[in-house]
Amino acid sequence: MGNLFYGTLLIGILFWGYGQNATAQDPLYSQYFAAPLQLNPALTGLVDAPVFTLNYRNQWSQIPNGYATYAASYNQYVPNLNSGFGALVEADVAGQGLFATYRVGLFYAYDIRFNKRFYIRMGLEANAVNARLDQSQLVFLDQLSVGGPPTPSSEAPAVPSITYFDAGMGALVNTPYFYVGLGLKHLNTPQVAFTTNNADGSTALPLRLVVHAGSELALNPRKVGQWKSFITPTALFVKQGAFHQLQLGGYARHKIILGGIWFRHTFSNADAVIWMLGIQKGIVKLTYSYDWTVSALASATGGSHEIALTFNLLNERKRYQNRYNDCLEIFR
Repeated sequence: MGNLFYGTLLIGILFWGYGQNATAQDPLYSQYFAAPLQLNPALTGLVDAPVFTLNYRNQWSQIPNGYATYAASYNQYVPNLNSGFGALVEADVAGQGLFATYRVGLFYAYDIRFNKRFYIRMGLEANAVNARLDQSQLVFLDQLSVGGPPTPSSEAPAVPSITYFDAGMGALVNTPYFYVGLGLKHLNTPQVAFTTNNADGSTALPLRLVVHAGSELALNPRKVGQWKSFITPTALFVKQGAFHQLQLGGYARHKIILGGIWFRHTFSNADAVIWMLGIQKGIVKLTYSYDWTVSALASATGGSHEIALTFNLLNERKRYQNRYNDCLEIFR
């Protein structure tokens, strides 16, 4: 009975209005600062050395085979070109393959520098996306029969796989005291339709707007070779279709220890309190976060888990030469 409830809940969320007016939402990491390419293409290449990142998110862990997101990315800044380059591979899987989206993206950013700590960046992204639906795992109302196995459905068969192009752009203003970024995803509003019943365009992927900002408050004097201690207050606003989200909180570092706490609100209800803990030493940065759900879904979802692993290959001696604006340290 429990598995039936969880399966019904998951399918209901995924395919509310299936065949009539279904739309999709993007995966969004609670540790968005550990997935800069997914957040805003203007964040591509903040370090003039290769940076590799692995991300994993298990959303609503109490629902068997619920939502899982995996990503691997690379980005690097090339000073001679004033440009950042990046690439991303991402898989977002729900219901053990019931619905899955796979994405390969290329990213580019160009900056105009007024000095080392004040510049403007513009970013572009281009993605090839493949979405897959396993209709064999769905059971429709006209298939249910009392005391017998499911009967064939009269629902139109779905195309099992579709591929489409997806574009985005972003901007970032970085100063010695704060940064502000703007990201726009799905500029071409691609159609994500698995049947021919959606000629009205209702399956267009909604434009996603992201606004993010932050600062850095140093807790010790910044000296060459010294461990850094700081607090970074952050704010994130996301709008996609009818969905709105505001995430407020702070990120902190003391020596090799990282920590953070945020509160996320969806404007219709309080959603989650997010806790993060990690370490950063040498080229390695490892963080774990837990979303403690505080909405009415708390008892059914079990919260969400997230892990991010970053390899920043910049020479450690250079990293402590005060070359970077402190405010963007959260993304490095």
